[in-house]
Amino acid sequence: MRFLLFVLLFIISVSVFPQKKNEAYRLNMHRATAPIVVDGILDEPDWLSADVATDFFMITPMDTSFARVRTEVRMAYDNENLYLIAINHHAVPGPYMVESLRRDFAFGKNDNFLLFMDPFEDQTNGFSFGANAAGAQWDGIMYEGGKIDLSWDNKWVSEVKNYDDKWVFEMAVPFKSIRYKKGITEWGINFSRLDLKTTEKSAWAPVPRQFPSASLAYTGTLMWDETPPQVGANVSIIPYALGGTSSNYEKGTPTEYRSDIGADAKIAVTSSINLDLTVNPDFSQVDVDRQVTNLERFELFFPERRQFFLENGDLFANFGYATIRPFFSRRIGLGVPIKYGARLSGKLNKNWRIGAMDMQTGKVTQTDLPEQNFAVVAVQRRVFARSNIGMIFVNKESLNYAPSTDPNIPVYSKYNRNIGLEYNLASSNNMWTGKALILKSFKPKNEGEDFTQAANLTYASRKWVITWQHEYVGKNYLAEVGYVPDNVPRPGYFKMNPQVGYLFFPKSKHILSHGPKFNSSLYFNTSLKPTDNESYVVYGLNFRKLNVLNVWLANNYVELLRPFDPTNSGKVLLAAGGKHQWQAFGVEYTSKPQSVFTYSFTTRYGGYYADGTRLNFTTDVGYRFQPYVSVGISSSYNKIKMPEPWGKTTFWLIGPRVDVTMTNKLFFTAFAQYNEQQNNVNLNTRIQWRYRPASDLFIVYTDNYFPETFAVRNRALVIKFTYWWNV
Repeated sequence: MRFLLFVLLFIISVSVFPQKKNEAYRLNMHRATAPIVVDGILDEPDWLSADVATDFFMITPMDTSFARVRTEVRMAYDNENLYLIAINHHAVPGPYMVESLRRDFAFGKNDNFLLFMDPFEDQTNGFSFGANAAGAQWDGIMYEGGKIDLSWDNKWVSEVKNYDDKWVFEMAVPFKSIRYKKGITEWGINFSRLDLKTTEKSAWAPVPRQFPSASLAYTGTLMWDETPPQVGANVSIIPYALGGTSSNYEKGTPTEYRSDIGADAKIAVTSSINLDLTVNPDFSQVDVDRQVTNLERFELFFPERRQFFLENGDLFANFGYATIRPFFSRRIGLGVPIKYGARLSGKLNKNWRIGAMDMQTGKVTQTDLPEQNFAVVAVQRRVFARSNIGMIFVNKESLNYAPSTDPNIPVYSKYNRNIGLEYNLASSNNMWTGKALILKSFKPKNEGEDFTQAANLTYASRKWVITWQHEYVGKNYLAEVGYVPDNVPRPGYFKMNPQVGYLFFPKSKHILSHGPKFNSSLYFNTSLKPTDNESYVVYGLNFRKLNVLNVWLANNYVELLRPFDPTNSGKVLLAAGGKHQWQAFGVEYTSKPQSVFTYSFTTRYGGYYADGTRLNFTTDVGYRFQPYVSVGISSSYNKIKMPEPWGKTTFWLIGPRVDVTMTNKLFFTAFAQYNEQQNNVNLNTRIQWRYRPASDLFIVYTDNYFPETFAVRNRALVIKFTYWWNV
């Protein structure tokens, strides 16, 4: 008990007394005295006289010395833009390494330079901009102290020039594209460099190797010579127009033609609070979700990619845990038309964030779904160094709805509401993180046991990662606008999830680190009777060339609380109450990213339901013709053997893809997916032309076929034009 009290007091102490870790790292920035042309050439007088951020510190392979690769960064500003130029010197000869010119590239597969910016100095929220060595842009919104949502997209320009001994990145970010508080002359800032030839990741302000270079707890400080300029009226209107056609050959319905218009608007209420409006939105250009073979008892999670929901989206979407979310924006508008919506979000000051959203969907006559309104309000208060307290309220309401008495017509709830409170812990050095939350739901017939409580605490040092998490979900807790997959097979449960990992750092030319990890997920019903247990131990090897090998062993126990088809393919159901236990082992490997030929694989073999066996083998192979073409193929094979009536079941999932980037503004993507479990072949192609910053022309074509005969099930073509207009 005394030990637990000591740990609690220690955690509070490192949070209560904020002290910025890299306070000594300061870069002075001055107003430009002449126009700066973004061309990747360091020739303007303001660049030659600017202060230089250099002498980067190595993060990986080790964080105990200066970086071998030399990087020099300069910054400036004028009334309209924030400017940056980075000179990225080579440490060893050879070509740069990139995937393609695709926007928002994979960090670990590209030589790149990134800026991490914290305009509120709260070490929690911010923006990231950058590019790879071929000039592909990267931009994202930062949240939770170091996570980046790359689906966020905004208006800015950049240029990259390559030389024999270096590559140069120059950019201009309009002040209208970011949010910041009026009058603050010190911003959190850090610069990250990844050089794959030396396998070296580095940062200007040092970051411990167990944390990402994006960690805002370890930013330095950008010192303005004046207060940042106020940009005046900041209104952007983003209209779209589209035309398309779709044919459903499987149902034999006539070809449908569509033409539509709509618009989004962004209105800066202040420099740090934004109002987003949308009328008749369309998201047909958003990437199609990649299919997976689903052998689980609950639905799969796919992330939100629609632009309207992204800015400050963490205020709403990150409340709770991955498996306990009171709000999940993908519940709104998928398969249902959105008529209009509004969202107000941002920072009142350094300590307070607010968010309010209201969305209205239309009626669906075919399923008798009524018009529905979705309203969400979230408030967050910063406390201590980097922690915060948050509150959320979610309301889903069916409008003018009277359920049908016809048993063949679905019945929808009149309303579902959730209210929640959570505390997010993040110590000043980021070594202690955690969360505690409580949620309660409301519906027309409240029956008690309709609340959820959960908490976790993680300690992460260079060698140790130790986590404790527990969850309680009442059997009548309901989040219709949320994501609680574990509540589908388990009507009310208690979960404990301890994790521990340790790393050794040998003096080896080939192995950087290695060590074991243990994870156990223990489920109990509300009477504390065990229902599920998945425990596994992993031993991992991290090589200096950045390839990774993991070997694992797992033990599973499941008591089915509902009937379940173990193949998810419409076969016979296993009975509720059945108890199943098995062991399995597997190997995972990811090749070094420096090669133009990359590959990874995972394999699993072991027991399965009803004393059966399951073999799984998954691969991902890619080849790149730098910097214009990237080709690859993903595959997954499952072989399940069970007693009759299931017998032997095999599932193939194969997905070839090609990514052609003619320039960093013109992209062509095509992929196909053969899904044996769903008996479907899908083809998706997309052309995107970014004819000016944040303005695009999309041409999207999709096909679905029957695998046996390749007869067409359905197909669709959409052409969409968007234009970003600053009023």
